[in-house]
Amino acid sequence: MADWKQKCDSEWKLTASGVHLPDDVNWKTVYEKKPLGRNLLKNPSPFGSTHDTPPPEREVTGQPPNPNLPPQFSPTGDFSGWITTTERLPLDTSGIPPGVVVCYLPDFSWFSLKQQVDLKAEGLWDELLDTFQPDIAIEDWYEETQLHASIYELHVKLLAADGQTVSHVFSGYGPGVRYVHFQHKVKTKFMVEFFGTMVSGSSVVVKATKSNP
Repeated sequence: MADWKQKCDSEWKLTASGVHLPDDVNWKTVYEKKPLGRNLLKNPSPFGSTHDTPPPEREVTGQPPNPNLPPQFSPTGDFSGWITTTERLPLDTSGIPPGVVVCYLPDFSWFSLKQQVDLKAEGLWDELLDTFQPDIAIEDWYEETQLHASIYELHVKLLAADGQTVSHVFSGYGPGVRYVHFQHKVKTKFMVEFFGTMVSGSSVVVKATKSNP
């Protein structure tokens, strides 16, 4: 086991960063899972695009949509690894004068994607999380579609065992953290056709360093 501990120390410079290396940790498992410095989210780009590549141009066919098809309220993509929900919002009829006939109103929805990262299952150990408290870096990219006044929300919580970029680093969060709850919501619009907002490059990375001494 000493060899695996040495490999972990060499891989992430743990001793140099002030991390204590207890003997009761399964260092072989830690080394194989490589929990430090990698993205712990599954399927971080479910829409199939990356923030380095612009989204494809919207195809304009010039043909009206098929009236027999139901309206679309959720985007398409590979959402494996995510828990997804769709919340339709009430139609906004404010500002429409009495007696005015409206053919179409934009139908907005929130599309939510959620994951919960089990830090110990990913290979981290109690003493590291409780005593050293390594930085936990969060990053997310979203497409600035300007579909509506607000098109994006990000909710990240540290839990106890009980097109634009958004980033944050959790540090000095106290003992007991074992899970990272990651949830982002994007606004979609249906008015004759479907218009969505994409997210990409989501990440939860536990570093081998800490900001707070």
